[in-house]
This record gives sequence, structure tokens and C-alpha cells, in this order.
Amino acid sequence: MVNVKIKKRFVEKILGGYPLLTKDMLVNPEQLEKEGEVLVAADERGRFLARGFQGSQNKGVGWLLTWDSEEQVDQRLFSNRLRAALGRRNLWFAKADTTAFRVFNGEGDGIGGLTIDFFDDHYLFTWYSEGIYAFREEILNAFEELADYKSIYEKKRFDTKGQYVADDDFVRGEKPDFPLIVKENGASFAIYLNDGAMVGVFLDQRDVRKAIRDRYAEGKNVLNTFSYTGAFSVFAALGGAVKTTSVDLANRSVAKTIEQFSMNGIDYEAQDILVRDVFRYFDYAVKNKLKFDLVVMDPPSFARSKKHTFSAAKDYKDLMKRAIDVTEDKGIIVASTNAASFNMKKFERFIDEGFKEKGLRYEILESYSLPEDFKTTSAFPEGDYLKVLFVKKK
Repeated sequence: MVNVKIKKRFVEKILGGYPLLTKDMLVNPEQLEKEGEVLVAADERGRFLARGFQGSQNKGVGWLLTWDSEEQVDQRLFSNRLRAALGRRNLWFAKADTTAFRVFNGEGDGIGGLTIDFFDDHYLFTWYSEGIYAFREEILNAFEELADYKSIYEKKRFDTKGQYVADDDFVRGEKPDFPLIVKENGASFAIYLNDGAMVGVFLDQRDVRKAIRDRYAEGKNVLNTFSYTGAFSVFAALGGAVKTTSVDLANRSVAKTIEQFSMNGIDYEAQDILVRDVFRYFDYAVKNKLKFDLVVMDPPSFARSKKHTFSAAKDYKDLMKRAIDVTEDKGIIVASTNAASFNMKKFERFIDEGFKEKGLRYEILESYSLPEDFKTTSAFPEGDYLKVLFVKKK
């Protein structure tokens, strides 16, 4: 156990439930030596504030788990948090048309650095620091007492660059045949829990995909940029889009997108699936006077290709201007970002500046943040990272 002292100016923030410890909060950061050590945070007079663990994740050095001086960081705590989280998802387990969702969302459910996703009775644990991974056996044992499962897989996302740690992903249960076929609002997705860092679909965009299918796609020509496995394109096609064009830099995106179309009985040969740098495709579309009724942009927070480096915090406004160039008048841009480094207000400013610099008007039709299974806490607004705006070009 390590005792850390919190600087006076951060005490109220921590007492308010802020769960992430950063180095600049600490009077004695030199005390931090080992990932997974239990931390006791106190003020400079020695008054107990909270208890957690050391775990390097992004800009943090640890997570606080309890503000109760009597509660220990042990299997009982993990069991209590897991039980509460599973209980909050009772209605999700009962859904027949959606069989993939998040059952535990990190600090929103009380344990920073851990997420658990459900894929039709198969579970995926994702560990975001060596610190939380140090409690792996306690957490898995607690989970096993609370939930029935067919299999458990895991992803480790805590190497020095915050990337995926390749390893044997299988943990417990019986290994299934892949892909798993799961439902999302009646549509089907092929899921792979054993094939690298990604599984085939980003669950946090569920509500956005449904909106595209139900309200925006019918009769439209749709461009899906940074398309990954084409999930937005699938929902657009199911919603009656005349045609979809999916653009992604990764070679494997073609086979993955074809698979997702095929899962839903969509003729993939009637769609365009392109391996291109999105920025070069924008140049191509402008040069050839291509325009779209609906443009979807969900770039990674940071990306690098041979000719471009993209940072959402610095470059989203310019990306928006590129999208405006290929959007029909009265067309719609679905602008999305998962960057946690800025809030919705700043994101709206990127949109506003992009249109103003083009000398055009716009209207925000609706906005989305994380769906309800991605539980967040008001004490940690950074955890509500997803920002999506449906923007109509006037």
C-alpha cells in the first residue's frame, strides 16, 4: 500500500468524486513505483480522501475506487461494482433485437481502466493499464460468481504507447466458432473476439446508426469516411439509401465491409468500398464534382498516413470544410468524434468555424453522446467522450 498526498487545490475535486489521479495532483509523486499498488490518497494534513490503485493510463497515474475509509480494494469491492453494473443492464439482457452492448464502463461503473462488453453470452474484458490488470484474477473470479457466460475473451491496451498488446485473447469458457453473429436494433454484425484489437463494430455509435437508418438514409447517396467495417453504410443501406460509398485506408476494410453487408442480405456489389486515404478521396471527389446527400465522418482522435497526420483537437475544423465541399445543398453531415480532450461546446465551434470560413449557413438537427449502456459519472466529464452532430448544409 502506498500513501500519496494530494495538493490542497485538488482536494475538493477528489472529494467531489473525481476518480482519475494525475501526477500534478501529488505532493509526493516519487512514491509511485509499481503498477497495481493500492493507493491511499490523503490531504497534506493526513486526512483520508480516497483509496484506489496505481495504473498509468493516458495522462493518469492511477484510479480512485472508493471514498469510504472502511472499504478495501479487494474482490469484495470488485464484486459489488460488477453486481451493480450487471443489475443496471437488466433490460439490455432481455432485448431480442440487440444482443451486443456494454455491461461495464470503466469509471462510470466504478472501476477506472476496465470495460466489459457483451456479445450474445460471450464477454470481452478490455484492460487499459497494467495497474488494473494486476487485479485480473480477483475481477474475473468475482465476475464468474455473478454471470453465466459461454466464453470470456480479453484485450490488453496498455503498452507504452497505449496500443494493443498482442496475446492469446481467450480467457475462460468454451472457444466459439467465429464470427459471432450479434444483433443491433435488428441488424446483424459479424464479431471477432480473437482477431486483434478491434472486434468488428463500435458499440458506442448504436444510437447514431439507428437514426441514420430510421430518419436520414432513405433515397440518399451516402459517403461513409473512415468506414472501418462499414457499419454506418450497412444501416444506411437498410434505411433505403440509393447507394453507399465506404472509404477507409486499411486494406482489410474491404473484406470486413463485404462481410457486414452480406450478413444483412445487402448486395455489396451495388455499393462502393474503397481503400483510400480519406483526404485524397476528398480531393478526388472535388476534382470529379462528386457530391453526396449524407456524409458520415467518424475519424480516430489521431491518425497518420503517408501524407497526412490528423488530430481531432487541431484538425477537425479543416476536415469539416472538406466534407462541406462534397455535400449537396440541404445535404447532411454526420460529424462525430471520440476525442476526450475537448467538450461538445468546442466541437460545435469547430463546425461553426468550418461553415463560416466557407461562407455558408447550417443547422444542427440533433446531437448524440454515449448511449445509456455506456454509463458515465458527472464527476468525470471526460468519460463522456462521444460527440455526434447531425448538421444540415443550407
